[in-house]
Amino acid sequence: MARGGRRHWLWLALVALLLLRIGLIAFTPARPGPGDPAHGANPALELTLEGRLLADPSAIGDGQACRALLQLPAGRTELRMEPCPQLQEGWRLRVHGLLRRPMASPHPLLAAPAERLARQQTFSQMKVQNLEVLHKPATPVADLRRRMAQALLERAGAANGGVLAALVLGSAVVPLPGEVRDAFRAAGLSHALAASGFHLSVLLGAVMPLGRRLARPLRLGLALGAMALFVLLAGPQPSVLRAVLMGAIALVVLECGWRARPLGILFASLLALLVVFPQWLLDVGFQLSAVATAALMVSARPMEEGLKRWLPPVAAAALAVPLAASFWTLPLQLLHFGVVPIYAVPANVVVAPLLTPLTLGAMALALVAILLPPLLPLLLIPVAWLCGLLLVVVRWFAGLPMAQWQLGRPTHLLVLLLVLAVMAVAIPGLAKRWRWLGAALISGVMVVQLGWLASDQLLLVHQGRLDLLVARHQGRAALVSLQGDGFSCLQAQALAKGLGVQRWDWSLLLDPLPAENSSCWRQESNLVVASGEGSPPLLPGEQLRSPGLVAEPLASFSRAVRLKVGGSQWLLLPDRQALWSWRDQVGITGLPVTSASPAIDGVWLGFRPQLKEQRWLDQRGVKRVWLSGRPPLQPKRRWAATGASGSLQAALA
Repeated sequence: MARGGRRHWLWLALVALLLLRIGLIAFTPARPGPGDPAHGANPALELTLEGRLLADPSAIGDGQACRALLQLPAGRTELRMEPCPQLQEGWRLRVHGLLRRPMASPHPLLAAPAERLARQQTFSQMKVQNLEVLHKPATPVADLRRRMAQALLERAGAANGGVLAALVLGSAVVPLPGEVRDAFRAAGLSHALAASGFHLSVLLGAVMPLGRRLARPLRLGLALGAMALFVLLAGPQPSVLRAVLMGAIALVVLECGWRARPLGILFASLLALLVVFPQWLLDVGFQLSAVATAALMVSARPMEEGLKRWLPPVAAAALAVPLAASFWTLPLQLLHFGVVPIYAVPANVVVAPLLTPLTLGAMALALVAILLPPLLPLLLIPVAWLCGLLLVVVRWFAGLPMAQWQLGRPTHLLVLLLVLAVMAVAIPGLAKRWRWLGAALISGVMVVQLGWLASDQLLLVHQGRLDLLVARHQGRAALVSLQGDGFSCLQAQALAKGLGVQRWDWSLLLDPLPAENSSCWRQESNLVVASGEGSPPLLPGEQLRSPGLVAEPLASFSRAVRLKVGGSQWLLLPDRQALWSWRDQVGITGLPVTSASPAIDGVWLGFRPQLKEQRWLDQRGVKRVWLSGRPPLQPKRRWAATGASGSLQAALA
């Protein structure tokens, strides 16, 4: 073999080893080290810790609580504080409170603190009871970000100012109103507010002409200085560092007169970052940024040439970029969110003329806010008007019918098949038979996913006392919740998105107390039935009914419910009183359960039964028993338990 061929294979082997090493590190569950306060800790410990804040506290929801990461001498912990104190990045604190392991996710569709914090190498949370500021060191970069964002928010308002600040600093470090974030997400425009390659290209496009006549070292210094400023302002986020590293490599290659290979530059940048930060392989923002960039390099130009057959050149060029990015990122959208923004491509085409001048204007306003504050109100007028126009367009697209098509999160196998199908269709130069095969594979994946959505299913999600039961029949869905608190409602919302449910037909809240946030429950359901003034949610003779989904009470003095899902019937018994009420009904007839009432396909128990209760259930001939929590001491056949926190699911059709 020639020397060049050997060198080629050596490089490939080295890259393969690096990728293998990155994958092993990224997919190996992170654990606390020996010095971490969570290492070997009990479920809860009362401790006093000292450390340095890694970022300004961020609000939790719309309440007064907030959270922040505290860097300790060994390890990190997340502080949970209510009410939220005035703290800043870099301050040294002494905190006292209850330290515990973060809650794990009971179901893959539900986000949980444990998974979120593990990606940040954090394995504990502290509910702060007392805190003391030990030292307030100078943090010029954080102060600069804070002053820019605060000036824009105060002068332009929460919505306009938040968008302008996000265009400069990125939405990760700017307190944007939830309504604005949701509108951008529904319109498929979240990337516009995330610091990324687009914002860097706008910045370089404004800076590089200034150094056109300078010597090469000065031009490089000017461009690299702009990139360094971009990193300082937006922070070392994965998408930011990816864009900056790519820009720096491309700039050096071009200035040295070498031939630039965009895909090679992208691959080298990703490999370099993953060698240093292997956990970024699982970061959603990093994945979307890398795939979208690859889409523009590989498919945007061929798509543009193809669209020119039916559209004017300008329209084809405007449409090709968002079309390529949306198509390539479709598998990731479904894998992580289970939602497809239907109008993402036209929304991106419409707002594209607004984003470049808005980004330049926001950057100019941020500089004016620091250097010449008195001029800010005057210069803000045209930029704020343009920002208001952007928000009108975004809200209009977000308000269209089916702005977000909730397909549910498919299995990993379906996602893998979809990835192969997208590559077969979108990579130029492949034979036509591969494109036809890819199109057929996409259709097959959609048919399987839609078939899963239309099947009869029963899902139990257990998280402490917060049990949720989801019943599905031919595309419709209903919800039974053991608690009516706000957290359970948020979990129900996340389940709906992940399962591809637009709205629950009805929601039955078995909490003996009235629901905490009734507006949250009504937002996701066509009908909500809950307890009130001590009365049960349903009385004998009443029913909650939609096609194929029926809930009716078993007795007036308990929370026992009979749930009908298609042709299957389940008994929901949240507590022992519910079991006793059913046992009393069976005892009146003296017949097996299959004779005393319509056939029971399964029973859900919201408590851990005693041995005699297990025996009684076995004698009734129940086909299946689901248990919230740990399994009984003597597990029976046809019994299944979620464990301390987990889920169970059955296909009923």
